[in-house]
Parts: sequence; C-alpha cells; structure tokens
Amino acid sequence: MNIKDLLRVSDLSRSDIEEIFELTDTLKKKRERGEVYAPLAGKTLGLIFSKASTRTRISFEAGMLQLGGHSIYLDQHNLQMSRGESIKDSARIFSAYLDGVVIRTFSHVEVEELAMTAMIPIINGLTDTHHPCQILADLYTIKSRLGRLEGVKIAYIGDGNNVVNSLMEGAAIFGMELTISTPKGYEPDADILKMSEEVAAEAGGKISLCRDPMEAARKADILYTDVWISMGQEKERAKREKDFKGYQINNKILKQASKDALVMHCLPAHRGEEITAEVIDGDRSIVFEEAENRLHVQKAVLQLLLS
Repeated sequence: MNIKDLLRVSDLSRSDIEEIFELTDTLKKKRERGEVYAPLAGKTLGLIFSKASTRTRISFEAGMLQLGGHSIYLDQHNLQMSRGESIKDSARIFSAYLDGVVIRTFSHVEVEELAMTAMIPIINGLTDTHHPCQILADLYTIKSRLGRLEGVKIAYIGDGNNVVNSLMEGAAIFGMELTISTPKGYEPDADILKMSEEVAAEAGGKISLCRDPMEAARKADILYTDVWISMGQEKERAKREKDFKGYQINNKILKQASKDALVMHCLPAHRGEEITAEVIDGDRSIVFEEAENRLHVQKAVLQLLLS
C-alpha cells in the first residue's frame, strides 16, 4: 500500500483493499496451522483510547503480539493531551517512542491532526465519523462467504452512524448495492453519502436511502445493523428507542431478504432492541465470524503499515 495512515476507508484504493485481503488470507492460515510468524519483531504499537472497547483493543493487542511485536495501552484521559499538551507536541513524542499508533476517540479532526504531524503510521480505531477497520473486516467476511463483493446487495437498517459512513465508502469502491434505512433525522453524513454515490456509480454499484426497512430488506444478500444508542448518546435513549421502533432486524424482516441472506452486526449488540436474540444466534448470522475477522484483517493492516 502506498499510504502512511489509515484514517477512513476512502484512504484506500480497491487494489489496496485487495492487498489487505490477500495478506489476511495468508495470516489467517498461518494462525490456523499454529505457525509462528513475527514480521513485526521489535516493533511497538501505541493504543490511545478515550472510548471503551472490547474488540478493537483486544484484536489489536493480540494481533500485534501474534506478529511478534508489542503494544502499549494508553488511556487518553491519563495522557498529557488531556491536560493541555498539543496534539502536535504529542505526535512528535509518539513518533520518537513508537512505530505506530491506533487511536480510538470522538473527534475525527483530532485523528487527522495527529496523522498530519506524526512521522509514524496512525490507524483510526474509531471516531464519531468513521470506523474503517470494522468495515474492512466486514467486507472481508462478505467476500469470504459469498466469493465476491461486486453486485452484492446490502440492507443496513438502523442509525446512520460512523459504521454506515465507512460502509458507504467501502461498498462504493467495490460496486456494491447498499440501501440504508433510517428514521427521519438519523441519516448518514450527507457529504460522505454524496461522495459514495458518485464512486459507486463509477464502479457499477448504487448507494441509496430508503425510509421503509421492510422495503430496504427486500431481496438483500446481507442484512446489517448496529446499536441505536452509541457511546455518548445515552441521554437520548428514550427518544431513540421511540424513533427506531420498527427498525429492528428480526425474523419478519429476515423473510423479506433473499432465501440465503446473512445477518451482520458490528457489536456490541443490544438484544431485543436493534436485533433479536433468535436472529443473532440463528443459522443465518455471521456476526461472530465477522468479529473474529477483525483480528485477521487488522493484522494485515499492521504488517503492511508497520513493516
């Protein structure tokens, strides 16, 4: 890959993503065979987190260790950045001590500023606007299951959040057909939507909005959802629960999709809200395979950016 940082899916070309997936296949097979493989021996990754995490933290820590390197977990609230040290000054220190940084925070602008100054790779582990590592794992999972990405029809039902923003960018690159169904007022980022629509059209795909979740799900190959209440939105719970009524992935909506449709969720799931327990635990669910693939895809990203 000819990039220094991974801040959003659109930082990558189609060939970049295909390179990541090819290496992911290799790394996944090595792990299945129990093969010791340490291309990042002597490398240290900093993990700067200001948001709670399960999959992102564990997968990056485990992945770095499995590649022969080390990681240092840094709670952003305990860094001098939280006491007024500039991002520019912090970036110079990180560059002197570390070989790369994964940052999981609120503001995407903060991540962009860090990447602009740092001399080492910066990987976006999640911001309020983008979640690129999640979507790379999602696309890899879909391709592994269906054998292709081009022309695959995805119905995303729920909140138009950071996951959807990144999903639009990824689906557009591969000419997928992505239909997003949200209540009024919860649509994805308008600028990212416009850009993704244009990229998708050039690639032979389509990105569209649909208010009716049943219509969005019709003949879909993939049904995808995320929580209705993301981190920092807890005070909006009552309103969101009311607004998202009817936007749940359940057996009724699943019946609208293609007969072999698969169900995805980036986790954590609030069972009984955006998805029912019977669907997430059912035989059409690939949610936990999707979660495992975070590890394998991120290992590929780490090797390509840090080695």
